[in-house]
Amino acid sequence: MAATTITTNAPLKDIEEWDDFLTGRYQEGKSEEEFRQYDEQANPGVAEFYRLNHQYQTFDYVIGKEKEYFGLNRGEKSIWEAAEFLNTLVDDSDPDTDLTQIEHLLQTSEAIRRDGHPRWFVLTGFIHDLGKVLCLWGEPQWGVVGDTFPVGCAYSDQIVFPEYFKANPDSTHPVYSTKYGIYEPNCGLDKVHMSFGHDGYIYEVMKKYLPEEALYMLRYHSFYAAHRQGAYRHLMNDHDVKMFEWVNKFNPYDLYSKGHTKPNLKELKPYYDDLFAEFFPARISW
Repeated sequence: MAATTITTNAPLKDIEEWDDFLTGRYQEGKSEEEFRQYDEQANPGVAEFYRLNHQYQTFDYVIGKEKEYFGLNRGEKSIWEAAEFLNTLVDDSDPDTDLTQIEHLLQTSEAIRRDGHPRWFVLTGFIHDLGKVLCLWGEPQWGVVGDTFPVGCAYSDQIVFPEYFKANPDSTHPVYSTKYGIYEPNCGLDKVHMSFGHDGYIYEVMKKYLPEEALYMLRYHSFYAAHRQGAYRHLMNDHDVKMFEWVNKFNPYDLYSKGHTKPNLKELKPYYDDLFAEFFPARISW
């Protein structure tokens, strides 16, 4: 494992450790071909992250975490407070960026704004990763970030590092290991339990405030096996397919905005203050 890679299950508390992790790794002007390059030798920390993720993201684990967090009982925060809280996090699953979390959120939302998309779309760009605050409540990063996938049915070979699912007990379960598992054909993703992570959590936080297109972006932006590889169509219904057009519109902004110049928070803050006030009360439940 690379010496600078942090893969502990505890949330990061030492800002100097976090700064050391970032030193020398940020690169501006990265080309699209360089993103999503997952290789066990090139990215040993990322590989170790997915080994843990694929081993422990079982159906029972997911149901337990949904019960623990989807009641939104962690208090209230403003959007800025949640983003500042998130700034202590390093994402072990992501080989593409060494920005602070706020800088990545602003890069994403500013790229969307430059292309003239609606204000709710810009807002979605900023808030899409705020669910990673789960890590700061003691959840291991393998249970919060990284690619997401259905549980309770067979794991697709289109998921990154699929070989690591061999260690997951659900891979040999008599029901969970089958194509449809506990689900009906084309039942719709709303009936499907996804691996626990920041996508599903931020969807729960935001579902009272944003249009359905935005909610699909939030809920499935890390579901790469589906929107990049076409996997799991046997569980999706026609409405999912239609709404995934919006997920696909969002995905390039999440990935490829990471190579742009770092944003100036001081200059941009007034715009986002106004944007947040348009859609949210001062504080929301987390």
